[in-house]
Amino acid sequence: MIAVVRPEQLSTRRRVDEGDERREKIVREILSAVRTEGDAALRRYTKELDGADPEPLEVEEAEFEEAYRQVEQTFVHSLRKAAKRIRRYHEGQKRRSWMETEADGTVLGQLIRPLARVGVYVPGGRAAYPSSVLMNVIPARVAGVEEVVMVTPPRPDGSVHASTLVAAREAGVDRVLKVGGAQAVAALAWGTESVPAVDKIVGPGNIYVALAKRWVYGQVDIDMVAGPSEIVVVADGSADPSYVAGDLLSQAEHDPMASAVLITPSQPLAEAVALELEQQCDRLERKEIAARSVREQGAICLTDDLAQAVEVANRLAPEHLELMVEDPWSWVGRVKNAGALFLGPWSPEPVGDYFAGPNHVLPTNGTARFFSPLGVDDFLKKTSLISYSREALTRDAEDVITLAEAEGLTAHAASIRARVVKEGENG
Repeated sequence: MIAVVRPEQLSTRRRVDEGDERREKIVREILSAVRTEGDAALRRYTKELDGADPEPLEVEEAEFEEAYRQVEQTFVHSLRKAAKRIRRYHEGQKRRSWMETEADGTVLGQLIRPLARVGVYVPGGRAAYPSSVLMNVIPARVAGVEEVVMVTPPRPDGSVHASTLVAAREAGVDRVLKVGGAQAVAALAWGTESVPAVDKIVGPGNIYVALAKRWVYGQVDIDMVAGPSEIVVVADGSADPSYVAGDLLSQAEHDPMASAVLITPSQPLAEAVALELEQQCDRLERKEIAARSVREQGAICLTDDLAQAVEVANRLAPEHLELMVEDPWSWVGRVKNAGALFLGPWSPEPVGDYFAGPNHVLPTNGTARFFSPLGVDDFLKKTSLISYSREALTRDAEDVITLAEAEGLTAHAASIRARVVKEGENG
């Protein structure tokens, strides 16, 4: 069911769906139509692609009230506990503007300001992802974003999942629009009669959403172009094979393209996990998806020792990395590339997806080499502050002039020289 490989056989770069010419053309057409036609194009594509014709496009207060009646109170209670933990974690990421004054009176610093309006894309239609709402919205609110606009595909009857609406209200979303796909991304980027233009778009989606986000980047900022979910478990002989298999399947059930990899120096563990995968997978509701993921994208990698296992994990730079070893803390210093790190047998990946507090929006497809989890910083912008004194400008003038003239930018040099000459004449 799952391939057993050596490190040299394990690819460090996954093959993911990056689109093709046909889908690129479809996305460009949708973006252009929404940009020029506004709501008319939104409604047309929502009816054509989602089979829905919601009226109005924006969720009304009565729908939020009905959503709270539809969900179990136990869900609301758990959601609020998760939101509290997520909020508390992200509060620790907040930054403040700073300035420092030098002896000559020069003031240098940095102004930290939140974005004014952010768009959050939440997958919908046949499935509900309230956890995605919390993870994308709460950091924006902690950062101080003035307005959060959420878009999500409606169901055929024009409604939005009750759990999604409850999560939106609990997280602090200002407006929810019943629109999804590339058309929702276009609406957020350029604005329509019903959807306000935003400064940044965050949130996961299908390949059409991902391509649309890539195309509108520059008109607005985006979080990342995320691929299918990934998990790597580094384990030694002390690991419980049932735990390892269960954690691998927790990601495999997401998508046939999801990747679940065990890296271990223990042959007995490898064999036991392979058996557990077959037995546990057969009991899953999404067993066909999980089985295909494990078969086509998964692997068990046998290494010479634990040090090599961690080295291989660093090359993969996975979205989720579990260290299920006897002394996980002793290996933390060697982990260089991972979106999120889970230590020991009592820190399964799903606790990070829903409840622990750190963000579950993580870099995929090896991009943990240079990307970070979604956080408060993603909703802030920085402005450099410079206030030179007369003394400082006089002191540094010749150096600035020298560098400007070396680049052939004589107007730059003249700007400085005019002040120095004038100051000399006045002196």
